[in-house]
Amino acid sequence: MSLKPFTGAFRKLVLAFDVGTTYSGIGYAILDPGEVPRIQGVTRFPGQENGDFKIPTILWYSQDGTVRAAGAEARDPGMALLAEDEELVFTEWFKLHLRPDSMQDDSNLKRTPLPLGKTVIEVFETHPNGDSLWNSVEGRIEFILSHPNGWEGSQQGKMRQATIAAGLIPDNAAGHARIHFVTEGEASMHYCVDNGLATGAITDGQSVVIIDAGGGTVDLSTYVFTTMTPMTVEEIAPPDCILQGSTRVNIRAEAFLRSKLGSSRYSNDEDVKSMLEAFEKSAKPTFKDVKDRSFIKFGSMRDRDADFGIRSGQLTIEGTDVAQFFEPSIQAIIGSVRKQYQASSITPQQMAFLVGGFAASPWLFYRLKDILSTMGLQLSRPDNHTIICYRGGLKQPKWTDKEKDLFSTLCTIRADTSRVVKYKRQGTRGNYFQQDYKILLLCGLTEMKAQLSWIEQGVEKRGPAEIVYDDDPSAVC
Repeated sequence: MSLKPFTGAFRKLVLAFDVGTTYSGIGYAILDPGEVPRIQGVTRFPGQENGDFKIPTILWYSQDGTVRAAGAEARDPGMALLAEDEELVFTEWFKLHLRPDSMQDDSNLKRTPLPLGKTVIEVFETHPNGDSLWNSVEGRIEFILSHPNGWEGSQQGKMRQATIAAGLIPDNAAGHARIHFVTEGEASMHYCVDNGLATGAITDGQSVVIIDAGGGTVDLSTYVFTTMTPMTVEEIAPPDCILQGSTRVNIRAEAFLRSKLGSSRYSNDEDVKSMLEAFEKSAKPTFKDVKDRSFIKFGSMRDRDADFGIRSGQLTIEGTDVAQFFEPSIQAIIGSVRKQYQASSITPQQMAFLVGGFAASPWLFYRLKDILSTMGLQLSRPDNHTIICYRGGLKQPKWTDKEKDLFSTLCTIRADTSRVVKYKRQGTRGNYFQQDYKILLLCGLTEMKAQLSWIEQGVEKRGPAEIVYDDDPSAVC
């Protein structure tokens, strides 16, 4: 789906905020008259200068109610000591306090209360800074806020109040007109189309289910592609939103740990918290088979208790138990897909796309893929941002489905392509621009490196590229 040149008379800036339950992100586009906008993501935040599109949705408050640390800075190891010295108050998952009363919730939100009598509007506030670009477009900044499918007018109103309180817009009709809302289902649909997931797989009249699995909610939407040239879609079923995101897996894991360790000396809050952090970072995102055990590192080599499966500071959890942490979310998603199927006017839906942070879970993907296949749905998920590594014994592996357990994500490569030459092309729907470049992997060094390569006036040019590893020291290129 190609974007058209901006037809406005003055430069504008569009900012899109996605405040998620567990992670948040910001996208932006500079609209210059006559130029085709380029959608970009903010990758650098305080405490996270190494480049990442996501920041943790967490906050530390001081006793007087001011924000002490946010995002990546709030995860700094030293914050735990500062919090103890200054009696700071921690908050997370605060987005769920905004949910409509009609949305059922199987967890206890009292476990993460809003701090110091704060309202959810006050917690949502942000104070951006801007420099020259900001000054050049001040008063002409459009804000796009995403929210779960189940959020209603009341929730949108509170989010609008938060932007006013944060000083993003004035509290008048002109300011209100610069706030726009998009459901996470709609945003995910555009993401799938923009990343080419529909190309070659979708035909006129075919329908598709979008499953956006995030930290707090899972949003489901069903669309039909009425035409492919030009590409137009129509929503054909009421969107659904269920509170069964990845945080629910953590809640069930915590309940399991407290029950399993209840009579041991490791049932204290500090040890359980360490176990949950280890589960979140390692066991949860890599779990993919009920036959495999998960190992939760939380203590030192001296921590042992054979009666509770603890050896050398690691707790062993059977794969069948870990699978049960996921199962209620999986069954809730399947139930919601069936609702979409029954409510849609066109059957069957032959394609389904799994997106969102929770979609990275291999166990969630494989389980949903197996179950949905019995309903005639082929499940896919966007993996265009990965490089995949192989750990098997074949010298020339060709097919990832032959030994799927031996393929996993090694790292992510990011590069700034703004210097790459743009070639104007003419297509059936008008003009567009094309960039040709390569990613070069330099594997002969002690440390693998990457570079961006392109041809400019017959001469090869190169630029830097960054490799971000997924915390897997056993992976080999």
